[in-house]
Amino acid sequence: MKGNTLFRNAVIGISSVVSLFFGHSLHANPGVIKEMSKNGKKHRPIQTQKDVAAVSSTSAELQDPTKNPARQFPWRCDIVTTTFWVGEKPTENNPVPNDKSSWDSKWAQNYGGTDTPDHKLRTSEYIPVGFIPRQNPFYIALPYNDKTLAGHKAEAAQAVPWFAESYQGPEKSVCKGRWIAIRKGGRTCYAQWEDVGPFRTDHWQYVFGEERPKPNLNQGAGLDVSPAVRDFLNMDDSDITDWKFVDFKDVPPGPWARYGDNNTFVLNRRAEEKLLASATSASPERFAALE
Repeated sequence: MKGNTLFRNAVIGISSVVSLFFGHSLHANPGVIKEMSKNGKKHRPIQTQKDVAAVSSTSAELQDPTKNPARQFPWRCDIVTTTFWVGEKPTENNPVPNDKSSWDSKWAQNYGGTDTPDHKLRTSEYIPVGFIPRQNPFYIALPYNDKTLAGHKAEAAQAVPWFAESYQGPEKSVCKGRWIAIRKGGRTCYAQWEDVGPFRTDHWQYVFGEERPKPNLNQGAGLDVSPAVRDFLNMDDSDITDWKFVDFKDVPPGPWARYGDNNTFVLNRRAEEKLLASATSASPERFAALE
């Protein structure tokens, strides 16, 4: 029994190290940590270089929300906001089909199907009835694309506030997957930037600056939101909202944290579970030095 106690305490110690550096993401999966600490006993910190290296290797797979400098992004207020969805067919006011996005040529396929906006065909979990999305159902589009076929646009390095910290080479967008907050009335929703629009792909002066959206066929709409965002905010299909960029460390847990291979919460949760699984599969003797 003593070996099992040592083993459990070692796992708790590893979890504490992860929590120290990635405490925000642990909120997405409190059940795992709670289960591993039922005995309520104190544990010693990890002491050996081998154990520290093992934790560091797996922790590196988590997205570190503390690497960004402290900052506040301004709200863009009273923005005409329209609803769009993965798999949407072209219409007069939306001439571009959404089976692909500006950053994903197989968007509908990678999402898992058409993200129908029909209220009768959606669940209380903010997802379609027919399938579980393989990407975050809380997504948006803004009218700027930082990419060209040859790399990034000339102004991107200066216009995008997080360009330097997020740059991963000329082939990867620094905008895709970015989190934003959207509010209407007394409710605030969080979603990831996954496409470009409405209508424009070049309006960085609005997206990152102080300009208003340009006139267009949808009453000057400056933000497209998914059916999940619409439903969480109790929006009409076309409505007025406020929005702003947020760093991930400022995104609270919510229904936007549940699904998606592109979802920061899900990616961090999987990395944490991988760390705990690695610990639980090891022999208790490995942690004898912790006693």
